[in-house]
Amino acid sequence: MKRLFGLRGAVQSENTEADIIARVSALYDELLLRNNMSEEDVASIIFSMTPDLDAQNPAAALRRTGRAQEAALFTAQEARIQGGLDRVIRVLLHCYLEEDAVPYHVYQNGAEILRPDRAAKDKKKEE
Repeated sequence: MKRLFGLRGAVQSENTEADIIARVSALYDELLLRNNMSEEDVASIIFSMTPDLDAQNPAAALRRTGRAQEAALFTAQEARIQGGLDRVIRVLLHCYLEEDAVPYHVYQNGAEILRPDRAAKDKKKEE
């Protein structure tokens, strides 16, 4: 039996259309891979991005690659926070996994600093 999970992730990106597309795609693919799921398991995805990123909408970027065609996607801009990490795209992916699944969250390309607790746990899972 499956239940609904929320998977978190984040990635730093350059403010170019090509890099946003590449980084969002890699983050999404890694979430699917690490959680042993298919796109049919994805219900919805919420992206947020820091105000310094404006070259491409991450939801549109993912769609342009042919991914997540059936999922509901949404993007919001984060509030500017003094001292916050720049050039960050965050994701909250709602998906169905087996009841006893242990969710795997993905932080990449410098965004590991946002959740060092999760990044360390996830690194141990890889070993």
